[in-house]
Amino acid sequence: MKQKFYKGRFILIPFGVAAFLSVISYVVMILWNNLLPGILHVGLITFWQAMGIFILCKILFGFGKGGPRMGGGAWGRKGWEDKIKNMSPEERELFKEKMKQRCGGGRWASSESWGKFKTENLKESE
Repeated sequence: MKQKFYKGRFILIPFGVAAFLSVISYVVMILWNNLLPGILHVGLITFWQAMGIFILCKILFGFGKGGPRMGGGAWGRKGWEDKIKNMSPEERELFKEKMKQRCGGGRWASSESWGKFKTENLKESE
């Protein structure tokens, strides 16, 4: 049973991907044809054009790897904590000043919010 599944997955996976792409392309086509002609006065599109738009959007905007909202990557919370933890005190002060300039103070202006980024506090939390 298990060996049949492993042999069959090389046949089933491409069909699954094609079915998923077809369903998504159909949804894109329906949404485009029902919304955009009335809003932006554009023409109707075919199924294949909808598939092309979907693939182009995936190429241009990514394939959903997460990001800051997911807390991953270099720009996520963990990435920033690691960067700040590895900074020297001088670099940390320079970073603090730059953030004050860019963000106009706000939460960056209070010194107590920066207390949690001191290296000795981070070493204790690990």
